[in-house]
Amino acid sequence: MSRRDDLTTLRQMLDYGREILSLTSGRSAADLQQDRMLELSIVRLLEILGEAARRISPAGREAYPELPWTQMIGMRNILIHAYDAIDLAIVWRAVEQDVPCLVETLERLLR
Repeated sequence: MSRRDDLTTLRQMLDYGREILSLTSGRSAADLQQDRMLELSIVRLLEILGEAARRISPAGREAYPELPWTQMIGMRNILIHAYDAIDLAIVWRAVEQDVPCLVETLERLLR
């Protein structure tokens, strides 16, 4: 993958992260448990975010070591392959703690 493609993918990752934050703004873990549409939306966006991370070239990952590549891809793998055992408490923790940090880091890197 070329450098340009990696940058495009990083921008897409930022968009997905922002969308997660937008959908969960003013919401709670209880909302995630009770609102099936919210659950499906957030899980899908996390899957896509992890897939985008997986598509970044090895050189791109080396160029941005401050991004949690292994964790993003690992989350994607769990959500895709263990779809029948998703722990929404872990998903919410990612939404509250990991996604805001990811968005902040991507914004800084892409300036």
